[in-house]
Amino acid sequence: MAMNDIFDQRRCELGEGAFWHPQRQQFFWFDIVNNLLLSREGDKPLEWAFDENVSAAGWLSTDELLVAGESGLSSFNLVSGKCEPVAAFPHDPILRSNDGRADPHGGFWIGTMGKRSEQEAGAIWRYWRGEFRIVFDRISITNAICFDAERSLAYFSDTRLKKIWRVRLDGQGWPSGEPDLFVDLTEVGLNPDGAVIDAAGNLWSAQWGARRVACYAWESGEEIAAEYFEATRISCPAFGGADMQSLFATSACQGMGAEAREAEPLAGMTFERKLSVRGVSEPQVILG
Repeated sequence: MAMNDIFDQRRCELGEGAFWHPQRQQFFWFDIVNNLLLSREGDKPLEWAFDENVSAAGWLSTDELLVAGESGLSSFNLVSGKCEPVAAFPHDPILRSNDGRADPHGGFWIGTMGKRSEQEAGAIWRYWRGEFRIVFDRISITNAICFDAERSLAYFSDTRLKKIWRVRLDGQGWPSGEPDLFVDLTEVGLNPDGAVIDAAGNLWSAQWGARRVACYAWESGEEIAAEYFEATRISCPAFGGADMQSLFATSACQGMGAEAREAEPLAGMTFERKLSVRGVSEPQVILG
């Protein structure tokens, strides 16, 4: 393992929410259970602490993020640290937010799940110009929320079922019709976690427990590539960098005992690898 694959050496308990801010040219991610938003400026590690689990974000402006947490969505100013509520989840103490990503229509999709992964306790919500509603429910572990650059397809998974679906979007970015099964990993026993779409429309899926991010062809759903890392629990990928050819990947230590953590010293760290594949920029979230 080349040390230059390590983007950040801080060991996240549950790294997630990887995304590249195109205006700031800066990578952000979360440590969900430690309530942290993380980033770097060159050699300088940055972190912001919250009062609840936080898991995903989109960008509102150069200095403001839309941050998803247990209670709902908030706007967060990276300079002042000011956090203001935008949209609230109905209160349910067993739930937290999990995977999420901005859509190409200016909306934001965020999944919820039980804090103990309770069966079918979660849902996927969409916020768009003041409207916040469930688009898919009865999901145990919401993941793989991502969108094609053509503004016409959304993807999501239930990690527990080991399946990834995709659904067509209407002109405002809402689901149109029923989801179709895109990738079924039940026979190979792989667990789809976070995902992102590249410039060719192919899906890159982090696979919890498999040390890798695998690429699936947009037309067939067949595996066409895979990148392996020195951390078993790879959790969320994102493309970034000035040329959008860096693949970032978060990882986790969650569920590992002391012996396993010692045996896997890079678990929980965040990785960066240069690829020949190019990603697409994260779209801006529009609040109103």
